[in-house]
Parts: sequence; C-alpha cells; structure tokens
Amino acid sequence: MDLTTHPYRSVLYIPGSKERPLEKAKDLPTDAIIFDLEDAVAPEAKVDARQTLAHALQNGGYGNRAKVVRINALTTEWGNKDVQALRDAGADIFLLPKVNNPSDVDALADLLDPATPIWVMMETPTSVFNAREIAAHHRVTGLVTGTNDLTKDLGCRVRTDRLPLMTALQMIVMAARAARGVVAIDGVYNRFRDGDGLKVECEQGRDLGFDGKTLIHPAQIDVTNIAFAPTQSEIDLAERQIVAFEESKASGQGVAVVDGQIVENLHVVAAKRILAKALAISEMAAE
Repeated sequence: MDLTTHPYRSVLYIPGSKERPLEKAKDLPTDAIIFDLEDAVAPEAKVDARQTLAHALQNGGYGNRAKVVRINALTTEWGNKDVQALRDAGADIFLLPKVNNPSDVDALADLLDPATPIWVMMETPTSVFNAREIAAHHRVTGLVTGTNDLTKDLGCRVRTDRLPLMTALQMIVMAARAARGVVAIDGVYNRFRDGDGLKVECEQGRDLGFDGKTLIHPAQIDVTNIAFAPTQSEIDLAERQIVAFEESKASGQGVAVVDGQIVENLHVVAAKRILAKALAISEMAAE
C-alpha cells in the first residue's frame, strides 16, 4: 500500500479491546481504521487490549484499509508498553495523542522503526499554536484533529457551525499544507444518528481543505466517503481544464479559458490533484 497516495476520506475509530468490532471492521468501506488503545479502552482493560489488538493485526484481513494504531500517551503508564506490544504487529501508522510540541514526536520516533509513519492528535491549544513545527517533523505524515478535547480545553460552546473552533481548524490545515504531503483529518461528529448534520459538517471540513474525517460509528462511513471524494462534475471540469491549458501552451499562450474562467498553471495543479484523488479512490474500490 502506498500511504502517500492512499485516500483518507473516512477514518473510523475502533476499540482495540473488543474482538467483535475488530472483526466487523474487515468488511467496512472505510479508507482507514484507527485501532484505539486510548480513549476507547478503560484503564483496567488496557493491558489485555494490547494482546487482543496485536492478535487481530497479525491475523490480517483488513485489506487495503490503512491500519492506524492510537497508543496511550507516552507520559502514561501504558504508552511505552503499547508500542512494544504493537510495533511489529502489522500496523501501517502509529497515532500519538496528547502531542504539544515536536519533542513529543521524538519520544515516539525513538521507539519505532525509522520507516514507520507517525500521525499526531491535535487536541490542545498548545498543539494548535505549535502546529507548523509539529507538522514539519520529518516523521509526521498526518494531523488528526481532536475537536472534543479542543472544545473542552477552550471552554467554548458546541455550535453546528463550529465557529469557536474555526481558528484551530484552519491552523491545522495550513500547517499540514505548509509541510507538504502531510494529511489533515477533521474531528468526529458526535451525533452519529444524524446523517444530515454529518453531511453538513463533512462539507464544511472539505471546504476548509481537510482530506477526510474521523468517525465514531460505521453508519457515518458512506456520507463521509461521498463528501470527501471529488464529484463527477469536479472531475469533468479538471479534465477539461488540463486539456485546455495544454492546448493553450502548445499555441504559445500562458492561460486558457474554460466555462468563461481563466485557467492558469495553478488551476492545472489543483485539477491534477483532483484527478489523482479520484484515481486513488477508484483503485482502492477495485481491489
């Protein structure tokens, strides 16, 4: 699996301690799974959860879904042992919670194989202020937004438009884009039975530039996959923009016009990105 081109529209949290959800996840159409040893596992179950998850990963069966293990914070009594138990179990990515600065990433990087990518939870005001430096860390390939923890720490109200979180959301996306090649994943939508509300929040996250969204229930997958995938009209426009620009260049012009709008090189770059994502989604569905 090429993690650099893999789509991350839907990123589903699964408790690492429960065999039934771990088994069911093998058939879910999610792009990635976060096997959670942190918030989803009670303190008294954390030791057994390591072995349960290690066994599930070693048995395989998750196909082309990206396998992400969220360990407990390294400042807890469980974090280091989580890494020891899972680092050779077959995970694609390790997700570190409670990150506040790049040195937190160093602590995990020292425990993993140098080739293992690291994602980080952006869930504190300090992490948001340090987002650019965290995203620029050479081992970091993804930023995962922890909107529930951010809301708690900020003491802000929960609003459907997420206005109190907007600065943090935008800073996380900008940090990922400044680092180039770093994935930005939006936070969870807690009302998992509210499909209409989820769709609205997915559209907002997509408009902000997020690559996908973390989910807490399988019922949220289909809505999210659609929201974060290029539409057919976007694909058609991207193809026409590329053709028009190439034809314009061949005739010695620096710009083209499509549907009454100027098309420059920067539009072609965006168009190629849309087509690449559409192709990655198509290839994943075909596997």
